[in-house]
Amino acid sequence: QVQLVESGGGLVQPGGSLRLSCAASGSGFSFYVMGWYRQAPGKERELVATISISDSTNYADSVKGRFTISRDNAKNMVYLQMNSLKPEDTAVYYCNGRRLGRSTWGQGTQVTVSS
Repeated sequence: QVQLVESGGGLVQPGGSLRLSCAASGSGFSFYVMGWYRQAPGKERELVATISISDSTNYADSVKGRFTISRDNAKNMVYLQMNSLKPEDTAVYYCNGRRLGRSTWGQGTQVTVSS
C-alpha cells in the first residue's frame, strides 16, 4: 500500500495560482485511482478531482476550467494545478489513493486564498 505526502500549499491572492504535489511511496502506484479532496473549516470533506489509472479525469463543478489534475507514474507523483483561485477555495487539501476497495490519505496541505 502506498503512503502519500502533500506539498505546495500556501497563501495566495485571489486570481493567483498554486500547484499542489502528492508524493507516493510504496509499490503499485500506477494501479491506484488518485484524487484530491478538500475540507474547509466547518464543512465536510469534498471531492475536488480524480484521475484514473488510464488518465481519465473528473472534476467538481466548482473547479472545472480552473483546476487540472495530472499524474506521473514514473515519479509516483500526482499534481493539482490550481488557477484563478477564489477565496472559497480556501481549505486543507488532501491527496487520496484508492485500489481494491482500500483508501489511503495524506496529511493534507493548507491553501489560503486571501488578499
